[in-house]
Amino acid sequence: MIENLTKPVVFLKGLVTRGHDRSVNIKKNIIGLFIIRGGSIAISFILVPLTIRYVNPTQYGIWLTLSSIVAWFSFFDIGFGNGLRNKFAEAIAKGDTGLAKIYISTTYAILAIVISCMLVLFFCVNPFINWARILNAPPNMGQELTTLALIVFVFFCLQFVLQLITTVITANQRPAKASIFNFLGSLFSLVVIFILTKTTSGNLIYLGIALGITPVLVLAASSAWFYTHEYKTYAPSLKYVRFNYARDLMSLGIKFFFIQIAAIIFYQTDNIIIAQLFGPRQVTPYNIVYKYFSVVTMVLSIVMVPLWSAFTEAWVKKDMDWIKGTLRKLQIWWIVMSVGTSILVICSDFVYRIWVGNEIKIPFAMSLVMAVYIIINAWNGIYSQFLNGVGKVRLQLLLAVIGSALNIPFAIFLAKNTGIYGVILATTIISLASAIFAPIQCKKIINNKASGIWAK
Repeated sequence: MIENLTKPVVFLKGLVTRGHDRSVNIKKNIIGLFIIRGGSIAISFILVPLTIRYVNPTQYGIWLTLSSIVAWFSFFDIGFGNGLRNKFAEAIAKGDTGLAKIYISTTYAILAIVISCMLVLFFCVNPFINWARILNAPPNMGQELTTLALIVFVFFCLQFVLQLITTVITANQRPAKASIFNFLGSLFSLVVIFILTKTTSGNLIYLGIALGITPVLVLAASSAWFYTHEYKTYAPSLKYVRFNYARDLMSLGIKFFFIQIAAIIFYQTDNIIIAQLFGPRQVTPYNIVYKYFSVVTMVLSIVMVPLWSAFTEAWVKKDMDWIKGTLRKLQIWWIVMSVGTSILVICSDFVYRIWVGNEIKIPFAMSLVMAVYIIINAWNGIYSQFLNGVGKVRLQLLLAVIGSALNIPFAIFLAKNTGIYGVILATTIISLASAIFAPIQCKKIINNKASGIWAK
């Protein structure tokens, strides 16, 4: 009996430990990510109905829209986060610890300066912003929303710098460890919201504090621990700050910066468009559908996350066979994921009734369009991981800028003519350009036939 039980364990262990060291490390991280992010998915699903019951669908929609607007400010890292990810991975691949520490220290210093300027500016202009009008909320909520915006922005700024620890750990090909921070932040948020439901009546201010402070505390404690233990060698230090190295980070980072801006416009404007055209209450069903299908996105990202820095290392070491084999495996994984997404569409109405009840009505067409969007976005993700890892992002940047310029007017047009799911449909159609051109670029680069914009 014991022998029969141990055979599957031995088989799985052999499956994980077989292959290239880089692949073994990726498989270990994927297993860890499945466990950790599986917990995060479960928590996020519990958190949605709990939060809606604490406030109400309209207030929840206001919260989601405001959070989306504040998230726009993430582009103020000017691409330094992603620049650090590549440059740190390259330094580690070359065994240059000193250079790795310079990159980390310089990035922390620059982002701390940027975030300080952002905070001062926001403190000055926030009292004059009509948040009730922007969010299409009742005028009598004006003062409450001004306070809420300040709370959300302050905690966002703190996360802005503190989350660099996740970039460092992920760049060192340990994304499973980095994902623990999000899990703990979500877990503590769930606990705090549950306590609020038992001790207070629905309050957006309390909600903002609860969902803002928990990830900040987790990231602060994690940074302190890792930089005094496992990552002590790379701990940021003022004497290692070299602003002349900002050019190295910016040479690639500036491209990521513009891609981030385009992506924010491309992906983060949906809540605002829906709030303006259909009212903040309709943001809630949209986000429920997005949250439901984000299970697929999260599962796919579990596989993708370890690959960015792994592709960087393989590219530096000219390991083309490993790159080609990995891309083939990802294509197979995408097919499996597409089938799973189709099953989610079929089950969607039943799941929504069990999950959030009958109060919120969700059209089947919205689920169908979201599923198509997720499938196309997953296909693009396969190739963007490789292109980001090797720093060939000029074409991706061009497509992102064009797409972001077209997305808002196209989304408004389709929404007015087809309904709320037209917003998702617009993003889906525009995403097709990357789905066509990204695989072509990857093939050219791997076969050393890329030239012009294909090679940049």
